[in-house]
Amino acid sequence: MTVARSRRTAPAAVLAAAVSLLLAGCSSGHPSSSGTPSGAPGRSTDSVTGRPAPSGATPLEPLPTEQPAGLAPYYAQKLAWKACDSGFECATFKVPLDYAHPGDGHDVELSVVRKPAGDASRRIGSLLLNPGGPGGSATDYAERVAARYDASVRAGYDLVGFDPRGVGRSAPITCLTGPRMDTYTGTDLTPDDQGEIDAVVAADKEFAAGCRAGAGELLGHVSTVEAARDMDVLRELVGDRKLNYVGKSYGTFLGATYAGLFPGRVGKVVLDGAMDPSLDAVTGNLTQAGGFETAWKAFAEDCTKRDDCPVGHSVQEAGEKLTALFAGLDAKPLPTEQNRSLTESQALTAVAEAMYAESLWPYLREALNTARAGDGSGLLKLSDSYYGRDSDGSYDNLMYANMAVNCLDLPAPFTDPAAVAAAVPAFEKAAPHFGRDMAWMALGCAYWPDAATGAPHTVRAAGSDPIVVVGTTRDPATPYAWAKSLAGQLEGGRLLTYEGDGHTAYQRQNACIDNAINDYLLGGEAPENGKTCKD
Repeated sequence: MTVARSRRTAPAAVLAAAVSLLLAGCSSGHPSSSGTPSGAPGRSTDSVTGRPAPSGATPLEPLPTEQPAGLAPYYAQKLAWKACDSGFECATFKVPLDYAHPGDGHDVELSVVRKPAGDASRRIGSLLLNPGGPGGSATDYAERVAARYDASVRAGYDLVGFDPRGVGRSAPITCLTGPRMDTYTGTDLTPDDQGEIDAVVAADKEFAAGCRAGAGELLGHVSTVEAARDMDVLRELVGDRKLNYVGKSYGTFLGATYAGLFPGRVGKVVLDGAMDPSLDAVTGNLTQAGGFETAWKAFAEDCTKRDDCPVGHSVQEAGEKLTALFAGLDAKPLPTEQNRSLTESQALTAVAEAMYAESLWPYLREALNTARAGDGSGLLKLSDSYYGRDSDGSYDNLMYANMAVNCLDLPAPFTDPAAVAAAVPAFEKAAPHFGRDMAWMALGCAYWPDAATGAPHTVRAAGSDPIVVVGTTRDPATPYAWAKSLAGQLEGGRLLTYEGDGHTAYQRQNACIDNAINDYLLGGEAPENGKTCKD
């Protein structure tokens, strides 16, 4: 979904002990100017939840099965694999900047890595991995997580990660210098007067202008539809008749888009931490805000049972103390061990970052205790991790790509500050601690230099092989209702539920989830629709 400072569903590796966390994200899109035919407006019903899709959501129609002649050279490329990065192989391939005009001399070079299958005699094919974002580097991700895949999966598949256009090693978008990004992340997103509202608008405009200057014409061609079409080129180049894929969070939207465009080329596809592409940006942001609130309550319930809990002895008291902390920081930022102060916005980001996984809860308790003592260093570290800030003051590319993709995939949720202000009460009702901040975050795309090419849509992927959709009941970033909705839209959808906390479920040390997915990937049947796993 489209958010400004992007409450992306992508926890970075916050601290060394949290390196196992998975990147993820939130956006949606629909083809328009990307050369993809759209269906006639319709109103579909979710077969799992029984709720009708929004009246504005149109079905995503598949591309013609015949390949346009202009794309033949791209599908005929040969990948020149070279050894790199601790047992991995690296290559690049080209895709058209604009699929409506392939071969016009405007191409984008994309980077891809693979870990070859461990047993050639048992090789099934390639398994593409995407961590989400949008903007998460799949090349970095594949290199980081490949060794943690089940031994049988590693033996049977080449594990492959490619960075979508504008991301990581694939023509990365950059927007602001490190110092300017520091200012941007600290901007007050709970404005109290016109001056503070003007500051939010100025920050969003500066960010958008920086992205235009840094990315040029690529900025208008980083939609999810285009990334899905790039993924089909790669499928052909690695020699697979059908796509095998594991996508997390925003990666589920990318995978669902692929399935909608190329249903006959769907192989073993897992969509973990699923998004609902039928939602408009306002509804998506509002629902996600509620997801963070649910996760905060789960954290508070756990915290209040511990001796080192910094937020009191009840969920209500915890909420009151968090509100007081934010209010205090709004009035006066806290000093830190860096030459930077902790603002209210950064503190809220820190808390949100820790909602992604239970493994981060101890760090949040410690950081909140430190903040009570007058030192904001712990919370600032969590916020910096969320935004991808390195210790040298530089930022990775994730947030820049995140905004660029989100602003193309859906029309801006709000067109001006007045529209945000009108929506704030609904956001605060859904999420008393996160709602106001997240409403103002959603203003950024109002000033984006390229018009959105997508719109809310449903994905049926008629005729595809079964697709496993995984939802976690207390997921903060991709609420469980989204997984239920997506599974219901997909003709071949199989809903797999994890009753628990955190963002995404596969490879989170739940044997029930892991075994069900590993068996499916290795040639077994998809899990029975509605299967539930618990802690």
